[in-house]
Amino acid sequence: MTRLSFWIHAVLAAPLVLVGFSPLLLAADDPGDANAQKVFFQQKVAPILVGRCLECHGSEHKGELDLRSKATALKGGESGSVIEPGDVDSSLLYDYVVNEEMPPKKPLSDDEMAALKQWIESGAYFPSEPLNQFATSTDTRAGYDWWSLRPLAEVSPPTPDGIPAAWNENPIDRFVFAKLVEKQLQPSAPAQRRQLLRRITYDLIGLPPTPEEVDDFVNDDSPDAYERVVDRLLASPHYGEQWGRHWLDVIRFGESRGFERNEIINNAWPFRDYVIRSFNEDKPFDQMVLEHLAGDVIGEGDPDVEIATTFLVSGPYDDVGNQDAAQAAQIRANTIDEIIRATSEAFLGLTVGCSRCHNHKFDPVTQDDYYSLYATFAGVHHGVRVIATAEQKQQHAAALQPLQETQKQLEKQRGELENEINKRGEEKAADFESAWTREAVRRTGAEETFPPVPAKFIRLTVEGVDNNPQARTGYRIEEFEAWTAGPQSQNVAAAKNGGKATGRSRTAKDFDAYNAMQTIDGRFGARWIATGPELTIEFAEPQTIERVLFSSDRAGQAGSQTIATFVCEYRLSVSLDGETWTEVASTADRKPVSAAHRRKRLMDAVITAAEKKQLADLGRQLAEVRQQQSKIAPLPAWWAGTFSAANGPFHVFLGGSPQRPGRTVVPASLSTLSKVAREYQLSNKSPEGERRLSLAKWLIADDNPLPARVLANRLWHYHFGTGIVATPSDFGFMGVPPTHPQLLDWLARQLQENGWQLKPLHKQIVMSQAYRQSSTYREDFAKVDADSRYLWRFPPRRLTAEEIRDAMLMAGGKLDRRAGGPGFRLYRYLQDNVATYVPLDDFGPETYRRSVYHQNARASRIDLMTDFDSPDCAFATPRRSSTTSPLQALTLMNHKFTLDMAAALADRIGSELPDSPSPAAQVGRAFELCFCRAPTDDETNACSALVKQHGLPALCRVLLNSNEFIYLN
Repeated sequence: MTRLSFWIHAVLAAPLVLVGFSPLLLAADDPGDANAQKVFFQQKVAPILVGRCLECHGSEHKGELDLRSKATALKGGESGSVIEPGDVDSSLLYDYVVNEEMPPKKPLSDDEMAALKQWIESGAYFPSEPLNQFATSTDTRAGYDWWSLRPLAEVSPPTPDGIPAAWNENPIDRFVFAKLVEKQLQPSAPAQRRQLLRRITYDLIGLPPTPEEVDDFVNDDSPDAYERVVDRLLASPHYGEQWGRHWLDVIRFGESRGFERNEIINNAWPFRDYVIRSFNEDKPFDQMVLEHLAGDVIGEGDPDVEIATTFLVSGPYDDVGNQDAAQAAQIRANTIDEIIRATSEAFLGLTVGCSRCHNHKFDPVTQDDYYSLYATFAGVHHGVRVIATAEQKQQHAAALQPLQETQKQLEKQRGELENEINKRGEEKAADFESAWTREAVRRTGAEETFPPVPAKFIRLTVEGVDNNPQARTGYRIEEFEAWTAGPQSQNVAAAKNGGKATGRSRTAKDFDAYNAMQTIDGRFGARWIATGPELTIEFAEPQTIERVLFSSDRAGQAGSQTIATFVCEYRLSVSLDGETWTEVASTADRKPVSAAHRRKRLMDAVITAAEKKQLADLGRQLAEVRQQQSKIAPLPAWWAGTFSAANGPFHVFLGGSPQRPGRTVVPASLSTLSKVAREYQLSNKSPEGERRLSLAKWLIADDNPLPARVLANRLWHYHFGTGIVATPSDFGFMGVPPTHPQLLDWLARQLQENGWQLKPLHKQIVMSQAYRQSSTYREDFAKVDADSRYLWRFPPRRLTAEEIRDAMLMAGGKLDRRAGGPGFRLYRYLQDNVATYVPLDDFGPETYRRSVYHQNARASRIDLMTDFDSPDCAFATPRRSSTTSPLQALTLMNHKFTLDMAAALADRIGSELPDSPSPAAQVGRAFELCFCRAPTDDETNACSALVKQHGLPALCRVLLNSNEFIYLN
C-alpha cells in the first residue's frame, strides 16, 4: 500500500468528520451561490493549493509568491500578478498550470485544471482565514490529520468469523486474527513448551531458563503453568536489567562525552541504575517522563528522582570549546539540538530536529515548534550536579563550616603578612629590577651561554613555571641541548651522541610514557611532562660546554591552551662526578615573565627569616585544615546536568544559524498536536524548571495521542522483533504505517487505563496466542508476508549481543548477578587530552557481570558485542540491526572470551556429573545448559565421538558457536 492509499484508507476508516463536508456540496457547481463557492473551494480548490502549491508558495514564499490568503495571492510575486478574479485568460497561475510548468514535479490532472479554471472564473473565492499548508495530508507530506496525530480511537476488539476458541479469549488475538483473515493467512500451531519457555525467559529477563526451570514447566500440567512463569519473570530483578537496556538504547545513554576528546564519564551510572530500578518497580511511565525532564523540580532533595535528569545530558557532548564567539554559539545550538531530537523521538516518535533550519519537509512541524523546544531546554547544561538529601547537605555543611572559618582566618593572616612584605619589596623594587637585564624566558626557547666549563652531567632545576610562580612540576620540555665549546660545537646532550636523560615524569599507561629521553631525542613536538623539579643529562664522556638551549614549543605553533606550562624560573648546574654541583646559569638576571613572578622575586628579596618562618607555619596550618576537609566525604555529585536561568528573548534561527536571528518564540507546546491536545505557552521569564515540567505534563496528558502510541509500539517491537509501526521513533510521513492501527490504539488506551504501568501490558501481550504460537516456516504464507508482520507465526530472532554474552556466562556458571553500582570495562581506557579505548584480550571475573552494567563508551569497540551489533551509543538506537557477517563467526569461534566460557562450561559439567561420566551423559548435560533440551540419538553419537577425540571443551566450544544457541524461535 502506498502512503497515499494508506492515508486515504485511514481517513475513510476513521470516525472523523471530513473537513468541509456539507450537503451544500450538491450546489457546488453553481458558481453564483456564495455558500456553493465556499464549498467548492473547500472540496475542489483547497486540496490543490494545500497539497500541490503551498509547499513552495506558502511560508517559504518562493518566487515571492504566497498563496495562503486572498490578499497575498492577489498581490502576486516576482513575476507580477498571478490571479485575475473572473478572468482566467489573464491569470498567470492558470497559464503555468495549463502549460505544465507548475507544479514542477507532477502536473495537475485535467479535473484539477478544470477546478482551478472554474474557481478563477467565479471570482477566486478565499476563506477569511489563511490556508494552512499542514491542514491536510497529501501524497507528499503529512498534515494535521495524519494517522498518528489523531486522537486515540475508541475501538473494540473485533470478533472475526471462524476464530478458534483459544484465539477468542485475549483481545489482542482477536485483532491479530482479523488481520490474518483479511490477508488470507492463518496462525500457526502453539509452540512447544521448551521453545516457549526459552522464548519468554529471554524476552522478559534476557537470560536462558535453567534446566530445572525447563523441567518444572514441561512437567506442570496445571492450566495456569505458563501464566505463573510470566508472573515469576516479571517479578524478577533481571526484568529491569533487560527492559532497562532497551530504554537506554532509545535514549542514547552513554558514559563518555563523544566528539574529539571522548573522555570517560565515571559518574553517570546512577541513572542506569535508576532506569533498571524504575522498570523493576513498574513505576508508571508517565511518572518516568516527568522525572526524566524535570526530576530536579518535582523531586528536589530526593536523589532517586533527581538523578533522572541525566536523560537530558546522556547524549554526546562537545566539550572541546571554541574561542570564536560565532563557533561557540553554534556548538551550543548543536548541544540543545541533540536534546530536542532525543526528547521528541523518544516520547513523541517525531523527527522534530528536521525543523531546525526550515519547516519540516514531510511532517506538520514548524520552525516555531522547534525553537519553542529550544527555549524550553535553553537552560540545560552538561555537567555534574550535587544530588543529595536535605539532611545530607545539612550534615555536610555542619562538618565543613568550622574548618572553612579556620581556613578563612589563616588565609587572611597570610594575606596581610604577604601584603606587608610586598609593600616593602615595592619600595626597593628599582634596586632589584636594575639587575634584571636580560629578556624574560619564552615558551619557544631559553638559551644560556656561560664561560666554558668541564662537565659529565648538567642539571636543570626548576623554581617556577609560567602560570604558577610556586610550582616546580607539571612543566613540559620538548628538547634540551648542551653545546660544546670551540669552532666545531656539537650537541652532546643528544641521544644520538650518547646523552642520557633522567627525571620524574608523568605516565599514561600504553601511551608514550613521557620518558625524559624525549627531551634529547632530536624530535620537536613530543614533550616530556615533568612530575619532579629536576632534569639531569649525562654525557657519554666528560665534555667542555658553554651553551644550553631548551624549549617547550620551539616552532611556536601551540597555544597556551595546548601546552599548559613552561619553565620560566630555573638554575643550571654542572658536575663531573654527579655528586658535587656548580651553578653556571640562572634566571636571576632575567626579567620575570609576569606580574606574579615579579611579585615573588621581590618578596624573596626582602623577606626576613622570621617572616619566612611565620609564612611556613601558616602554610602548614592551612595544609592541615585542608587535609581535615579532605577527610570529610564530599556530597555525591553525578552527571545529571546543571540548570541556569535563560530568559531570552529566543528567536528562530534562520537557516539554523545562531548568527541569523529571526522572529521571536516562547516555550510552548507543538502546534503539530494543537487540534487534539491541550496547548500551553509560557513567557520567556518563566522559571527554567517550569518550562521542562510543562513540556513533560503536556507529553503525558490524556489527550496527547503520541506518547502512549509510541510506548505501546515499543513494547510490541521488543516482544515480536518489529513494532506495529516498524519505525519506532518515527511515526511521521517517512515512517512505516502501522500494520494493525486499531490494535495499536487499543494497546495505547490499555496503557493509559493501567496507569501507564508496563507490566500489565507485557502480560497481556505474552499471554496472547499470537505470542505463544510456533515459528514454523510456511512458504505459501511467506510469499504474502515474508517477515510475518501480520503474525502468522512467531518471528524468529537472533539474540542481542548482551544476551549472547550473558548466556555464555550463565552456561559456564560464571555469571555474576550483582546489580548496580559502577560499571565494569571490556576495554582499557587510555587518556591524554583525547581518549582511546583498547579492547581487552583477557577477561577477569570482574567482567562477568550482566552486560547492562558495562561502562558503555562512545566509539569504543568491544569485539564480540560490537560484532553482534551492540550499537554505538553516540546515537539513539530504537531498533537494533541484526547483521550477518564472517567476522561474527570468526569472533565467536576464536575470541578469548568464547574459549574461556567453553572451558568453564566443560568444568561445570565435570563438577555436576558423577565421577567418570560417560561422554553421552556429558553431551546430554551440555545440551540442557545450552539449548534447554536433550540431544537426539544422532546428536549424542556425533558429539560423543567429538568428546572422545578432542575433549569436552571442544564440544562446549561447538555448542556456543551453534545457531541454536544464539537464535530464538
